[in-house]
Amino acid sequence: MALAMGREALNEFLDRVFPQIAGQVRVESLDEARLTARLAVDDQHLRPGGTVSGPAMFALADVTIYLAILARIGEVALAVTTNASIDFMRKPEAGRDLLAECRILKLGRILAVGEVLIRSEGAEEPVARCSMTYSIPPKR
Repeated sequence: MALAMGREALNEFLDRVFPQIAGQVRVESLDEARLTARLAVDDQHLRPGGTVSGPAMFALADVTIYLAILARIGEVALAVTTNASIDFMRKPEAGRDLLAECRILKLGRILAVGEVLIRSEGAEEPVARCSMTYSIPPKR
C-alpha cells in the first residue's frame, strides 16, 4: 500500500494541528509496515522517582498510532480513539528519549487497529505495549 503522507508531512501536521506537543513528538522513520516516533523526554514528562509518567507514555502511543493511520489514509483530523489498552512493563531508563514503534494491524473503512511498543532509546526491552482502535470518519 502506498503511503498517503510521508515523514515530513506528518511532522508538519503535528506542528500545525497539535501545537501543545510541538517539538516533543516527531516521526523518526516510516515505511509501509511501521512508523517510529520519538518523545523528547524532559522534566514535564517525569513523575516522582525520576521516571517517565504513564500519561506521557500513553500520549506517545496514542499519537504514534494516529500518525501511522494518517500516513496511510491522509490528513483526517477527526479520526478518534475508540478503545485503548496499555501494559506498563518496566521502568523507562532515566535521561533517555522514548521511541514508539507502531504497526497497523487492520485498516478498514471505519475502523483501524494498531499496536505500539515503546522502548527507551538504546534499550532492547520494551517499557510499554499499547493497542488501540480508531474510528475513521466517513468521507464527505
